[in-house]
Amino acid sequence: MIVGMTRKAKIAVTLPQELVLAARSAVLEGRATSVSAYVAEAMAQRAAADDLDAMLTEMLANTGGPMTDEEREWADQQLGRRGA
Repeated sequence: MIVGMTRKAKIAVTLPQELVLAARSAVLEGRATSVSAYVAEAMAQRAAADDLDAMLTEMLANTGGPMTDEEREWADQQLGRRGA
């Protein structure tokens, strides 16, 4: 294996036609090197977002959960956003 290359797996997926067309357009316009690269980038972005969501959920759990309405009102007042 060449340094820097990642292992790949071939899969078959069924996608809405408009997404296939968008991926093919991206390739034709030079915004992606291939449909596979286009899909892989989209999946990588989703995985990163999922990781961030999990991290934020864990942080909220460790700090007592989301702000209450009272805490949010206090924060808005401190930031000069009265009536926000």
